Amino acid sequence: MKISVTVTGATALAAAVIGFAVPAAAAPGGEGDAATTIGMLEADGNRVLVHRLSDAPLDQADVVRITRGPAIRGTVMDEFGNRTYQQTTTGYLYYVSIR
Repeated sequence: MKISVTVTGATALAAAVIGFAVPAAAAPGGEGDAATTIGMLEADGNRVLVHRLSDAPLDQADVVRITRGPAIRGTVMDEFGNRTYQQTTTGYLYYVSIR
C-alpha cells in the first residue's frame, strides 16, 4: 500500500512540474507580440481565450501570463488502421493575459 501511494505521489508531482513548464515554453519569453504568441498556440491545435489588461492592439501588446486550462478532447480517425479513437486529447485551452 505504501509503495503505490509513493509512486502515485511521485507521478502527480512530476505531472505538476511538467504542466507548469508547458505554458512557460509556449510564450516567446518577452520576444514578439501577443498576436505571434496566440498564433503559435492556435497553430498547435489549441484554443486561446484572451484577457486584455489594456486597449493596446494585439500586435503591440505584450503577453503578461499564459495559463493552460483543460484538455480539448475529440474523436480521431486513423485512416491507415481504419480505427477510431474517442476522447483523444487534441489540444488545450489556454488563457492568455496581455497588456
